[in-house]
Amino acid sequence: MDLDRTDIAILRLLQNDARLMNKQIAAGVGLAPSTCHERIRRLWREGVITGTETRVDPQALGHALSAVLFVNISKAGQMRIDALMDELAAVPEIREVFLVTGRYDLVVTLVARDMDHLKSIAYSALSARDEIIGYETSVAYDSRRGRGPLGAAE
Repeated sequence: MDLDRTDIAILRLLQNDARLMNKQIAAGVGLAPSTCHERIRRLWREGVITGTETRVDPQALGHALSAVLFVNISKAGQMRIDALMDELAAVPEIREVFLVTGRYDLVVTLVARDMDHLKSIAYSALSARDEIIGYETSVAYDSRRGRGPLGAAE
């Protein structure tokens, strides 16, 4: 799908605040509300927009610790990588699971209440699995979240 400047402007506005009303988006990009609405519907239909999300501050829920786990999996585990990634992603504290190139096979980001909770998650989600042959854990001191591919000016 070819995106023009107006499509990109609509996507930027929605990435910054998915709660914007159609009239606000239309005014922000200089379109009539009906035209803007049709463009947004097309972006959904063509799979450019795939969903919306609510971001919850983990600290507000008592998860003050963030960590990144660098995981190596066995050859047998590689045969069922999609299922393994889905199973890990289903753990409530795990935020993202990436299949990566390089030294590790997976990178997992998660939140925990404290170090004991982190240890418990690591043991139950990783150590107890035959497919996982090793992992390293890094605790995050701080983080920033970008806005994705449209965060920078085009």
